Amino acid sequence: MKDRVNKDIGATTPRVDWATINWKSVCKRVRNLRRRIYRATQNQQWNRVRSLMKLMLRSYSNLLLAIRRVTQENSGKQTPGIDGQVALTPVEREKLVNQMLQYTLWQVRPTKRVYIPKANGKRRPLGIPCIVDRVAQAIVKNALEPSS
Repeated sequence: MKDRVNKDIGATTPRVDWATINWKSVCKRVRNLRRRIYRATQNQQWNRVRSLMKLMLRSYSNLLLAIRRVTQENSGKQTPGIDGQVALTPVEREKLVNQMLQYTLWQVRPTKRVYIPKANGKRRPLGIPCIVDRVAQAIVKNALEPSS
């Protein structure tokens, strides 16, 4: 069977144009995978849950949706991490997609330490991860959340 999707799992280095992404189909793919993970969890099919989670972690649609959430929908999108990088333009988001295709989840960078005031006058530390780590967290969250 020929692969209908040229930008998803198993595809060869896709070309991203942020303006032409069909977000409805991207959200539908991720939603369907999340439903399958949830259904397999409810039926206690643990091997299927594990394989679907691996599929979700490698999904190109999940990557696109995670980048969109971190760089467009999140209220902290303008807050840079320790690397000082934010992706606010479509060209920067396309670069981030290509960067995340080579990113491995176990290579995290340190977080930026900022102290914010508390109600009692003291200050507490807040760690702000860099943008690639925030995207990686969103990818893993999409894979783990349906099973919990």
